[in-house]
Amino acid sequence: MLLFIGQIIILFIIYVVAIRILGKIALAQLTPHDFGALFFLAYILFGSVKVDGIMQGIVGGITIIILYFIISKLSLWNKLDRLLIGEPTFLVRDGKINIDSLRKSHFTLIELLATIRNAGFFDISEVDYAILEPNGKISILPKKDKVYLTPYHLGLNTEDRGLPIIVVMEGEIQHNNLTIMNKDEQWLREELTSQGYDQIGKILYATVRDKDYDLKVYTKQKDTY
Repeated sequence: MLLFIGQIIILFIIYVVAIRILGKIALAQLTPHDFGALFFLAYILFGSVKVDGIMQGIVGGITIIILYFIISKLSLWNKLDRLLIGEPTFLVRDGKINIDSLRKSHFTLIELLATIRNAGFFDISEVDYAILEPNGKISILPKKDKVYLTPYHLGLNTEDRGLPIIVVMEGEIQHNNLTIMNKDEQWLREELTSQGYDQIGKILYATVRDKDYDLKVYTKQKDTY
């Protein structure tokens, strides 16, 4: 059993290191070759371990969980965090592409341009920074004159009306959600009746904002506000 546990530990560590070597892109983009590499890597490594009976299966699962929590704790340390997870990488700085960073990150120029276009920018000169995060995602900061206008930029005050909470789902009252808002079924039925909805069974779903208690109802026949 100790030999089995040792094999699991060694193979898991090798797998984590291999994923780290493959780079951040393998975790986020998952192109066909990325997916193939991850799948076959796991198959070859863990397929070599023979699980003899349910007991070894349970022990192996527990071992993986313990290893996961140990590595998670170690990643909280600054130096080990950089080793295990990595650091942000500047792919674009001041509107200029960093080719060396692209190559080291195993990120192609086509993928970078596609990601920037998906963010709504079709000219690389519109981007101030593009940062490849440790989780494989790309954070894009446009140049100041290309930032989308918001009510804040226009000096407009916007009212926070709260979060729409579902109170009816497919004709069923969501009592737990009503309790969160300190409301009850009677209140809901009165509100629905005031809008002309006497039969809850015909409601597809209904939401109530948790601040102004604005009720919106969507029926099964068609959407109705």
